[in-house]
Amino acid sequence: MSEPKLRKSPAKFTIPKLTYRSWKVWRRNSDVFMKTITVNFLPSLLEPILYLLAFGFGLGGFIPNINGQPYINFIAPALIAIAMMNGSFFECTFGSFVRMYFQKTFDAIVATPVSVEEVVAGELLWGATRATINASLVLIVVGISGLFTSQPLITSPLVLFIPLISFFGGLMFSSIAMCFTAAAPNIDFFNYPSFLFLTPMFFLCGTFFPLTSLPVGAQAIATSVLPLTHIVNLTREAVTTRVEPILGLSPQQLVPLSFVWVVLVTIFFFILSINLMKKRLTS
Repeated sequence: MSEPKLRKSPAKFTIPKLTYRSWKVWRRNSDVFMKTITVNFLPSLLEPILYLLAFGFGLGGFIPNINGQPYINFIAPALIAIAMMNGSFFECTFGSFVRMYFQKTFDAIVATPVSVEEVVAGELLWGATRATINASLVLIVVGISGLFTSQPLITSPLVLFIPLISFFGGLMFSSIAMCFTAAAPNIDFFNYPSFLFLTPMFFLCGTFFPLTSLPVGAQAIATSVLPLTHIVNLTREAVTTRVEPILGLSPQQLVPLSFVWVVLVTIFFFILSINLMKKRLTS
């Protein structure tokens, strides 16, 4: 199957020129999602329930308190962060590739006044929206599960910021994912980032055990390189206000650091992903 050929333009790395038409692409993906909501809804709902049952209630019974809190209270915010990562990353890898390569959706859209940059931006915005939807579902499950624990799993009013954290965290993961999509020769290529990028973050970003359990070098890598570490910090602060100190940094220092890190990385990869996709689709 030949590569889709869209409008020709010089492959330069520039600040993308975007208009309201990006939201038209978002709306198109939203309409498709609503038509298949039963298929999309159940996995996002059942996955956190299984994790909470297996790790929180099951394994948690054999683990002493972590940072002065039950194990289930420790992992609950991390499950919300994982939902953000998975929802946006898979939407902008497998989902975007299918729309681009197999369904030829991108070809159809750019035949309208919508530009290539706006198509990609719309995909990124939709990936961020999927992250928000998934994280909100997990947050609801966490809140309900707290009714069956010795203490609530949500203990901070900052939890109201979870949708905002989810959207911008999802935008970051969507942008990183789109860079992989721009380089993917076929759909099987996504096995590499799934196992070499997502899986290490799933386990090594303060999700199921404190980062302080790792060697100092691994702590430094997780904090400086792996995006999920900072999303876990922000989510844990919003849900329980119990961010663990690491590398000599206090929670009062880590939370602003994570916020700035996420903002800068999101801006960088948002621009980079649009340029890489533009280069692929117009060359």
